[in-house]
Amino acid sequence: MNRLASALSPYLRSHAGNPVDWYPWGEEAFAAARERDVPVLLSIGYATCHWCHVMARESFSDPGVAAYLNEHFVAIKVDREEHPDVDASYLAAASAFTKQLGWPLTAFATPEGRAFYAGTYFPPRAVQGVPAFLDVLVAVTDAWRERRGELDDTAAAVAEALAASSVTSTEGPLPGAAELAAAVASLAADEDPVHGGFGGAPKFPVAPVLDFLVAAGAAPDGGGRALAERTLLAMGASPLRDPVEGGFFRYATRADWSEPHYERMLTDNALLLRVLAELMTGADAADALDGLDRLDRLDGLASGVSAFLRNVMQLPSGGFASAQDSESDVDGERSEGGYYALTADERTSQPSPALDDKVLAGWNGLAIGALARYAAVVGGPEADDALAAATRAAAHVLALHLRADGAFVRASLGDAVSDAVATLEDVGMLAGGLIDLALATGEASYAVTARGLVDGALVDGRFAPSGGADPVLASRGLALPDDPAEGATPSGLTSCADAARRLAALGAGDRYLDAARSAMASVAGIAVQRPIAFGGSLALMARLDAPLVQLVTVVPDAASTASVDPFAEPTAVFDPLLGEGFRPAFDPAVELADATRRHAASVTAIVTGSQALAFADAGFELFEGRTATGGEATAYRCESFVCALPVRAADALAALAR
Repeated sequence: MNRLASALSPYLRSHAGNPVDWYPWGEEAFAAARERDVPVLLSIGYATCHWCHVMARESFSDPGVAAYLNEHFVAIKVDREEHPDVDASYLAAASAFTKQLGWPLTAFATPEGRAFYAGTYFPPRAVQGVPAFLDVLVAVTDAWRERRGELDDTAAAVAEALAASSVTSTEGPLPGAAELAAAVASLAADEDPVHGGFGGAPKFPVAPVLDFLVAAGAAPDGGGRALAERTLLAMGASPLRDPVEGGFFRYATRADWSEPHYERMLTDNALLLRVLAELMTGADAADALDGLDRLDRLDGLASGVSAFLRNVMQLPSGGFASAQDSESDVDGERSEGGYYALTADERTSQPSPALDDKVLAGWNGLAIGALARYAAVVGGPEADDALAAATRAAAHVLALHLRADGAFVRASLGDAVSDAVATLEDVGMLAGGLIDLALATGEASYAVTARGLVDGALVDGRFAPSGGADPVLASRGLALPDDPAEGATPSGLTSCADAARRLAALGAGDRYLDAARSAMASVAGIAVQRPIAFGGSLALMARLDAPLVQLVTVVPDAASTASVDPFAEPTAVFDPLLGEGFRPAFDPAVELADATRRHAASVTAIVTGSQALAFADAGFELFEGRTATGGEATAYRCESFVCALPVRAADALAALAR
């Protein structure tokens, strides 16, 4: 029986043709295992995973292996991106059996779902101490028949250890400037002085860590921002980045960023774009490079990532695909990375690597937010394209993932939606993206929706997913608390807390700031000790420690949009000496808008008078009483809601920051 052909996940669908009798994640599989009294094999991966493809070709497509597997096991295939809580639970269990964690994750469990053995990739024949997959299956079968009690004891012990570890305290006081500087110094000490980045091989982009370095600002080595900038420029000039289409690959297997694994993840590229945009703001930007050369290089990288997201990752529906495959056919031969060795012209005759066109609410939120923030910083035609892409994505996600009955959907494919429960990651990342979009477009409705998402996750001042834990895990006592540790992305807890902080900065109320502080205090004890694993949390803690600077620039509703629109060129006018079409060198409204975009502030918005009123009417206090005074563009700069006198010129705005 083919149970995967109609699955929502492209990863599961790719295995539908295997001779393995796969089940999707759910109660049906465990009921079958109980009825047959056989162990469960869980194979957990994702659609663009290279070694998942390899194991599928070598083992799951082998009729002999499949026949043995079908006779002695119930096999479950899980998309880790669709069911991140399932992946987290079994990944934690696997850590009891192997230090080499990753995907494909191969776990063996009792019919009750408790893991008693696990590994990752198993080859078809034993290699360098790694047993052959079929040999592993035979050994597990023998142990199940002859030493069942030992396996049950192991499974119980692993489950008990995981339950105990989940109550380990990670709390601590929120760090101040000294503790944050020490965390930056710790990262600086781990910098690769030759190739950039942190540590040796394999080497990852660690975008949350770069975000922390930007947020923290200063460090004894010359500045967190400078370290973040050096790292990004090193990655951008390395084989980790595709110079043709602009996107970054998932990670490099060598310290010099060469020999990458060629998946291109939506998360990595969205988060890196966000960091690049932040580096282009502020008069005190990193001093590793000077002047226009520095900005041009950063903007070049950001422009490339923005184009990659829009041109490669955005689907016709408007949503963003989760990832792009590492493999494709080049001249009819399957190749990992061969496509990226081709020039732009050569690529036109070859099929592009496939997209995992599953749309994830939280990951789309990251892309929406990054593109909106990039647009708000750079202005011009690039901003128009980025903002249009972010708006299209938001329209798709809000229409399909926020249901009329109040349910919040994590994943979709086309018009179909998954039954996987939405997580804190989905809530926080989508809410954060919508806040960015509200500030970039001036549309208060996006901020209102973001506030509703955060409100749905706040229970007695603490964050919890409104949909609860995965029901299959929960019914077996296997659901784990949301993991606060961070690798490629901020945790769900951090994402929700950051969205709450930003709502508070817009004037939505102190309870959001209290919730953000409480959430970060719950992990502060461990975060400052392990900055490489808690970059997102530390970035938020740095922003909570910094002064709150708020900047709202209001432009008149009735004025010519070309003269005040922050994304437009100055209006062409007739000059009796220079003739038709002369563009004035100076337009105060455009100059003020440009200064606003690059101003170092915790929150920045350029809105019309009517948009400011809409924000205020929706309960965002920062916008109350903000008008274009005298019919001219007017900037309001505040610190923790205590505002300086409004100004109408760029130099006057710059003076307020001194």
